[in-house]
Order: sequence, then structure tokens, then C-alpha cells
Amino acid sequence: MFTLPDLPYPLDALEPYIDRATMEIHHGKHHRAYVDNLNKALAGQDALLKMPIEELLKNIAQVPDGSRQAVINHGGGHANHSFFWQVMAPPQNSSPAGKLLTALNSAFGSVDKFKEAFTARAMSVFGSGWAFLIKKPDGSLALKRHSFQNSPLMHGNTPILGVDVWEHAYYLKYQNRRADYIQAWWHVVNWQTVGDLFNSR
Repeated sequence: MFTLPDLPYPLDALEPYIDRATMEIHHGKHHRAYVDNLNKALAGQDALLKMPIEELLKNIAQVPDGSRQAVINHGGGHANHSFFWQVMAPPQNSSPAGKLLTALNSAFGSVDKFKEAFTARAMSVFGSGWAFLIKKPDGSLALKRHSFQNSPLMHGNTPILGVDVWEHAYYLKYQNRRADYIQAWWHVVNWQTVGDLFNSR
């Protein structure tokens, strides 16, 4: 069965940019619900329950029709959130480096232009969803937005950075000010992990 992963840092480690109360609810309530509902959707399907979540989503066509949308919703929620926790870290003055920096400059012109384009993509999500920086199968970088909990993995792409713009990710602290949340979120991006993901996949 799938399980809720521990956070890689204390609940208050992302303050003042992301508050402890939001993290408690976001991780302990919302993410847990995705895990619980994913297990319910796959009850009795032991082979699928044993697959890593990334492989399950990459092979979504193997999921029976009656369970597939629930797996897309809840499995996507589980995968997206497990990834999201990893690409954040306590506030630090880090920045893209190495091969990732070269790739961002090549694809977007500069890191600042990348951040502007990524922020615009996140702001353009209508309702609930995510904005991702993905690595495509050919190794190139692109920006994608996905509604609800749809995962880039289902389309053969690998997320290396993503921001959750569901209101539960920011409403306690930022209310309806998504732009303020995204601007604050840049302070907790874990560029080391993003670079590692770029280099390894």
C-alpha cells in the first residue's frame, strides 16, 4: 500500500514564506487524503499497489477503467505532493548552477526570464492546479501547467520543479493573493534538488 512520506524538514522550516499551519494541513490532511483514497481505489489490485507511484502514473493505461480516474486524481495528488516537498527547503541564498543553469539560460535566456515565465504560467492556471518545469524525453526543458492533480508523468515528461497553486497551498497566509504566494515561494526553492533531478533523469 502507498504511505504518506515524512517531510524532509520540520513543519515550520519554510517560514516566514510558508507557515507552519499551512504545512500541517497541506501535508497532514490533504496529502494524507490522497494517499488514503489512492489505496481505496486500488483495493484488491495487489500488483498495482506494489508499483512505485511514478511507474503507476507512467503506465496509467494498465489501470482498469473503473479505477483509472481515481488513480489519476489521487495518485497524481500523491506523486505531485511527494515531489513538491522535495523541491522546497528552508530559506537559503541558493540559485541554479552547473548543467541546470546552462539549460535554463539556453531555454529561457536567463534565470530571471525563466522565473518570469514560470510565474506567469502559475498565475495562468484557472482554478486549481500546478505549474511545472519539465524535462522532456529528448532532454529539453519546457513549462507546463496541469489542472487539478494531473501529473506530467502520464505524458512521458519528468517534473524537476513544480508549484502547487491549489488554494489549500496558500490560503491561510495569503488568502486570494496567489501572486504574493508565488513570489514568496521562490525563496524556498531547493535548487540543489532541482539540479540533481535535472542531472539524473
